[in-house]
Amino acid sequence: MAYDKFNILQSTAVPLPIENVDTDQIIPARFLKATERVGFGDNLFRDWRYNADNTPKQDFVLNDSLYSGKILVGGKNFGSGSSREHAAWAVYDYGFRCVVSSFFADIFRNNCLNIGVLPVQVSPEFLEKIFKAIYDNPKTELEVNLPEQRITLLASGESESFDINSYKKDNMLNGFDDIDYLQNIKTEIQEFATHLPL
Repeated sequence: MAYDKFNILQSTAVPLPIENVDTDQIIPARFLKATERVGFGDNLFRDWRYNADNTPKQDFVLNDSLYSGKILVGGKNFGSGSSREHAAWAVYDYGFRCVVSSFFADIFRNNCLNIGVLPVQVSPEFLEKIFKAIYDNPKTELEVNLPEQRITLLASGESESFDINSYKKDNMLNGFDDIDYLQNIKTEIQEFATHLPL
């Protein structure tokens, strides 16, 4: 399933300075019955967002109108726990296109890259600068430049580089998942196959 191309994203951000956010908190297990990547955003952080009677918890950041945007800024060790890809689906379906943290669980990172959510790992020091900037001004914007692999606080110009696998980077720039990538090089694959010995 193809997704939106990711090039340069400029957006406000939603701060979630909680460490060790695991995939069961991102999308509780009881919502994993669906197999398509739609509808999961409604239940992103479900137990943190809503009371037992389904009323919104006013003190949770996703229910706070001060904060919005396509970038989620999380604490250290974001996406730990079980390997459920539904957690990445929920992040994408809610509308986030980038998650920033000082450390990601590897499986969550890869699940995000497979569906078009860019995980940007920054130093703990730069993460604190981002949180401070957002709390000082909820309208502060970040620029996430995938071609240059750099994230910038636009108000101050402070920036930091980030790493990404070159294959995943190319896929994100083109809006490809793994199947799209193979389809895109189908001619080259067929050409290669014609030269294989029988």
